[in-house]
Amino acid sequence: MKHCFYNETVGFFYNNSRKELTTYWRTKDVLVVALGLTVSVIVLLTNLLVITAIVINRRFHYPIYYLLGNLAAADLFAGIAYMFLMFHTGPRTAELSLKTWFIRQSLLDTSLTASVVNLLAIAVERHQTVFTMQLHSKMSNQRVTILIFCIWVTALLLGLIPSYGWHCLCALEKCSRMAPLYSRSYLTFWAVSNLVIFLIMVVVYTHIFIYVKRKMTRMSKHTSFHPRYKETMISLVKTVTIILSAFVICWTPGQVVLLLDGLGCKSCNVLAVEKYVLLLAEINSLINAIVYSYRDNEMRSTFRRILCFVCYRNSRYTPTVVKLNTTDRRTLSQNGHFTVDSSI
Repeated sequence: MKHCFYNETVGFFYNNSRKELTTYWRTKDVLVVALGLTVSVIVLLTNLLVITAIVINRRFHYPIYYLLGNLAAADLFAGIAYMFLMFHTGPRTAELSLKTWFIRQSLLDTSLTASVVNLLAIAVERHQTVFTMQLHSKMSNQRVTILIFCIWVTALLLGLIPSYGWHCLCALEKCSRMAPLYSRSYLTFWAVSNLVIFLIMVVVYTHIFIYVKRKMTRMSKHTSFHPRYKETMISLVKTVTIILSAFVICWTPGQVVLLLDGLGCKSCNVLAVEKYVLLLAEINSLINAIVYSYRDNEMRSTFRRILCFVCYRNSRYTPTVVKLNTTDRRTLSQNGHFTVDSSI
């Protein structure tokens, strides 16, 4: 029968994994916490702005914007989780109970997983709409709701599994170095799962990129295409490039480090970079709001209305009339229907 260590302290498991556990605030700890809290606050504000814009503007009541709103909610949750981590790290880690430690890690795992799965859902939605020559998919609200529900169920399952059994409290030899209460097999599973999602996203966006490039080449030989349609296609190519670059830069290092730790690499100094790769992954939650929202003309206009609400109200400004020619441009799609222009 295995002997479990449910009554031990967090420090016991950190000592077992040979992970340093400080009892005082070092300069490095203060800098990491200060930077982490700053990033968290910015992530919270930007994604809250995105959610507010989608709620108040009826032109955003389409499947892609519902997914964007859900992505912003996941990133908002990631900001809260990371802020919770910053308030329970450094010397405070030794004071945590096992339950609080698991809550701290589960919040991070759940939020980051929800963000990644949302990115995959958006990639698939964009693939469908681009190849059917439409700006918005014909997915019903019910299907979008079910999809969002499935995203959060998946994220919660992956985030809560360690707390309910996939840990190393009963097998100290299987403990991770980065997360001393987690089993290395779980880290391997989590890293591989995210890398698979990443590869799928690369394939999907590469397919979109190639299709759009070919479409633009054919369009350049004809003058009958609507100029705004070509402009939207070019903007889409730029967006795809930014998406892939940001995702590779922010996520790949962390997944590789987790995978190395999960595989038990003895010569890999994963502890030296763990805080930085986690912060880099958190920064992606900020980049998501910028890439998927700020590049949309109508979204930017809505942001201005929210941020300058008092000014607009005092001057009796009506954005839908004044900005009609710039933010509400419409492009004629192949099927003869007018759709709101977007660079997403």
